[in-house]
Amino acid sequence: MNEPAATTTGLRGRAAAIGRRYAPRENRPLTGYLASMAVFTAAAATFAGLVRATGRSLPHRPAPADIALVSIATHKLSRLLTKEAVTSPLRAPFTRYQGPAGNAELHEEVRGDGGTTRHAVGELVSCPFCMSVWVAGALTGGLVLAPRATRLAATALTAVTVSDFLQFAYAGVRRGEQRPPARHEQVDPALSGA
Repeated sequence: MNEPAATTTGLRGRAAAIGRRYAPRENRPLTGYLASMAVFTAAAATFAGLVRATGRSLPHRPAPADIALVSIATHKLSRLLTKEAVTSPLRAPFTRYQGPAGNAELHEEVRGDGGTTRHAVGELVSCPFCMSVWVAGALTGGLVLAPRATRLAATALTAVTVSDFLQFAYAGVRRGEQRPPARHEQVDPALSGA
């Protein structure tokens, strides 16, 4: 009966030893990364099973419009999940608030307590680059299993992304209108007729 526990402890011990050799001066959560890779692989296998069970076929070549739509939606949803204040309750068990980090975004640090899985999840939920792999996988799977709903959701996320860039452009124009003229732009009062 004790053999599985001993094997688990042995695997954990070996993984910890590998981690110490891999990054002797840093605490890298290799077992947490392995756990997240296992979850991602299980999700991909579940998707493949659903595709097979529903009789759907994979596209021979994704449409360029779908690639663009999913790319922009992936960018937005990844930033929404990992940086925006409104989703901070989802990240709170794995991160610590450090302060604002720009327009509607937060700077959070990964919690050092709670083990390697918590640390790895903390990195995932606070890193838009890390999260984008998961989001792109989900949206791509959605295009196969529920294309209309996925395109609709991706369209909304893309519209928000375009709106964000327009907000930044508008703010930049407004700042430009409100700045005092540069020295070379100032008119000599003697020449202005004043």
